[in-house]
Amino acid sequence: MDITTTRGRVRGALLAAVQGLAIAASMLPVSVFLLVVTLVSLALIPVGVGIVTTPAVLHAVREYAGKRREIAREWGGVRIPAVYREARGGIWGRLTGVLGDPQTWRDVRWLAADLVPGFVTALLPALLAFYAVEGLAMPFGLWKVYGDDPYWYAFVPVSNLPTSLAAAVLGVILLHVVLRNNPALLAAHFRFTRAVLGADHTELTERVRVLTDTRRDAVDTSAAELRRIERDLHDGAQARIVAMGMDLGTIEALVERDPARAKELLAQARRNSVETLEELRDLVRGIHPPVLAERGLGDAVRALALRLPVPVEVTVELDGRADAPVESAAYFAVSELLTNAVKHAGADRIWVDVHHGEGLLRVSVTDNGRGGAAVGAGSGLAGVERRLGTFDGVLAVSSPLGGPTMATMEIPCVLS
Repeated sequence: MDITTTRGRVRGALLAAVQGLAIAASMLPVSVFLLVVTLVSLALIPVGVGIVTTPAVLHAVREYAGKRREIAREWGGVRIPAVYREARGGIWGRLTGVLGDPQTWRDVRWLAADLVPGFVTALLPALLAFYAVEGLAMPFGLWKVYGDDPYWYAFVPVSNLPTSLAAAVLGVILLHVVLRNNPALLAAHFRFTRAVLGADHTELTERVRVLTDTRRDAVDTSAAELRRIERDLHDGAQARIVAMGMDLGTIEALVERDPARAKELLAQARRNSVETLEELRDLVRGIHPPVLAERGLGDAVRALALRLPVPVEVTVELDGRADAPVESAAYFAVSELLTNAVKHAGADRIWVDVHHGEGLLRVSVTDNGRGGAAVGAGSGLAGVERRLGTFDGVLAVSSPLGGPTMATMEIPCVLS
């Protein structure tokens, strides 16, 4: 064995020992705390307190499990699949959503398993490395420090120099095992975590099906949007530009023979150019509003509200900006909801609330219209739902007959 291979094994063994020790020392208290808080919160559901606290607690468990998946992937090369169901709006929706999610219960089961099997398998590489070094130190009088006579090192009773040398030989053997197997022992910890925490094949298949459907919806929506833009350009701006070209040709022929008529046509061409420019601006605004790109979702929604013929109260609580595709999806979803409230619900007052929390962008649009809105085939809300589904977002609508109507959308995202 060359020196490079030996150094690589020593480095790998030490790294596995340090990483396992870090997991055991830092993660175990977190697992204990979250398991206790989870059990207490679940127990408080019958008295009402747990209805509010349980979704937040289980969300924290989900975040913690996600961090452990990340560690398993980066430190051990072990990928742990997870399939979480989509969140729902409202307190009861979030509670029933998380409690009805099989991945939630895998997370809780893993918290319990992490206390003993997980802790031991994470700590084992560091324990073996320490024990091997302890055996090597026996000939230097370490056994005297312990005060036991004899001190048992594995099956060797150490009480003098010859027995301490025997312990050192055993330590060398153990060190050889550590150098060869420590990374594999840490990987075994991650595989154990995957066995308890990972989603099964059936749920992964269902997740792939959902992603395939949302991707197809996104492609269909993009194609429809492209056809709309082409139609608007052909029927609007292009027709006006052609008309202006014809007017300019007529003006060229009349400028000397009939200056008055030429001036009239010039004025008409100028008006057509202004209208064409306005149409192009509206078209660009429909593709991606400049205010959305420049100032973010909050100001873009406020600008939407100012263009409506009814009073709209907008509340925005955002500490940063989401990714541009997420902002665009949320903006056009809000635009559709506001349009529905004005045209179909007969509302004379609308409230919009935009905020971010628990890894979700939440937008609610409430109106005092006639109600009766529902998500379904042929409904404009179905298009909103498909748009949000591309980003794993959900739409919940509460709209009893007589109103009010409240539409709440949630999109998983982070702000920057």
